Amino acid sequence: MGSEALQASKVYRHLLKAVKQHIGKEDYKIHFRDFITQEFRKNREHIDQTSLQQKLRLAHDYTYLLNSVHHHKDLLFSYNIAVDRSDEMKRILGKSAASVGLQLPDVYQS
Repeated sequence: MGSEALQASKVYRHLLKAVKQHIGKEDYKIHFRDFITQEFRKNREHIDQTSLQQKLRLAHDYTYLLNSVHHHKDLLFSYNIAVDRSDEMKRILGKSAASVGLQLPDVYQS
């Protein structure tokens, strides 16, 4: 396996991981993953070196964009920028309680 193939597989894995994590893996969102798989498999032997490098760079940049946008959104939530954080706080408290083996009780609203 050449260095180009190793680089392509690394970019491919990172892109699929970002899509799975940030876009989702539900059935109605599967077309994102299918498109990525199709593009990486299409014409892999018949593509010239400069075009391959451009496509790999584009895939890498898109992965970076996905991760950055969602990191930015998380930062906005953490700084409480015009967002109702009650659901976010419940999620954080639930994770904290679960990390020590506890569950939060259900809160009933009257």
